[in-house]
Amino acid sequence: MASSVSPSAAAPNGSVTEKGAGAGTAPPAAAPPSSTGMILKVLAILLVTVAVWLIPPPEGVDPRGMHMAGIFLGTILALILQPLPTASVALVGLAAAMITGTMDPGKEALTGFGNSAVWLIVAAFFIADGFLLTGLGRRIALWFVTKLGKSSLGLSYGMAVTDLILAPATPSNTARAGGVVFPIISSLARVQGSTPDTPESRRRLGAYLSMTAVQVNTITSAMFLTAMAGNPLAAKFAADNGVQITWGSWALAAIVPGLVALAVMPWAMTKIYPPELTKTPDAPGRAREQLHQAGPMSRGEVIMAGTFVALLLMWVLGSLLDLNATAVAFVGVAALLVTKVLTWKDMAANGGAWSTLVFFGVLVGMATHLNELGVIDWIGRSVSGAVGGLPWYVAFALLALVYFYVHYLFASNTAQIVAMYAVFLTAAVAAGTPPVFAALAFGFIGNLFGGLAHYSSGPAGVVYGSGYVPTKEWFRVGFLASLVNIVIWTVVGGAWMKVLGMW
Repeated sequence: MASSVSPSAAAPNGSVTEKGAGAGTAPPAAAPPSSTGMILKVLAILLVTVAVWLIPPPEGVDPRGMHMAGIFLGTILALILQPLPTASVALVGLAAAMITGTMDPGKEALTGFGNSAVWLIVAAFFIADGFLLTGLGRRIALWFVTKLGKSSLGLSYGMAVTDLILAPATPSNTARAGGVVFPIISSLARVQGSTPDTPESRRRLGAYLSMTAVQVNTITSAMFLTAMAGNPLAAKFAADNGVQITWGSWALAAIVPGLVALAVMPWAMTKIYPPELTKTPDAPGRAREQLHQAGPMSRGEVIMAGTFVALLLMWVLGSLLDLNATAVAFVGVAALLVTKVLTWKDMAANGGAWSTLVFFGVLVGMATHLNELGVIDWIGRSVSGAVGGLPWYVAFALLALVYFYVHYLFASNTAQIVAMYAVFLTAAVAAGTPPVFAALAFGFIGNLFGGLAHYSSGPAGVVYGSGYVPTKEWFRVGFLASLVNIVIWTVVGGAWMKVLGMW
């Protein structure tokens, strides 16, 4: 398999598409699903859909509400069970909603395709192409290896800083991890004699670096609105509930706990999942050799770097200059097209971006329709009733923990965000939680749970497919790492958001 991956190989929901998204050792080819297994999956999806469809609409819910809820839940279950690829599942769900009259084709069914949050994600996928096609992302990673790569901990910090730099303009966390970070990790591990072939070999270095990269990726994804494809959707659902989140406000709230978590996590992983090799004196020299072979920065890399800095400035100052984040992203795409860093052929080949448009366009439309029909408010009231009477901070803590660990049931960050974010936000606010605090906290959690299991996110799938981290070890290490993140983001993040006046 190639040593890098384009964003088109990364699924919009944070999972790996059919093209694959890994480097180094290719994951073993999955056996085709049996016809019996496929039939059972379809029957389960139909059973859930019909069961919810037949529930009489509660008070305050439109008569079509439970029909929409049934189709929506059936679609989410199909995203988990994957009888078809992600975009195909979304289109089947949309077809069911239209043909049954649950969504009007002219007024309701296609509204998600006009949502600016969806197009922000699509535009950012194209911007991410620039890092990979020009080689700028790889150059940044190698440079940090030359400075920090004399130890396994230093290598881990180098990859962490690389991920952090790329995160604001790379909404495919799978492309970021699989296309830039993991190929270098795999190469470094193999040079040091660490392969997935035996437990002793993989634990020498590769397992530590790989698992740390996944946990770091969850943190960098949580730090910026444009660092993971589901984040703009969380902001959109928050806006539907009257809570406005901008690129700048998200980054400001996340910057302190995010930086602390990035400083702590690689070190914490040396205690949770220590490598046998702690010194790597040859790594900086090898990285310098590769940089020398690459030569000076190309015209495309220079333009990409300048465009990236300009985008960051416009996103950060967007609220002051009255600049829409989606408009800024398209200005970046236009600049890359005009300078021919990107071509329309490159954009047309980015299957991840177009799959994102279909997948998110459908699910955003469905989720918006559920809100309009009163279903989200009803579920939110029901959930908040379960924690009614508790102090808001206790109620929020319980809701946040449930929201975090229920991700064991999901194989996609975005699928859970679409299915549960609005419900939990509504419940938390109803319990008395300050709205901005709740909206941002659930937004952060929507990324931090991506390292829980080997199927929890796209980067997890890339690393698991390499063979460095077996399932049993992953569940143990993923859970312990999640505790580290929860403590940091609760204590440091909560205190920082208090300073900012968010609660």
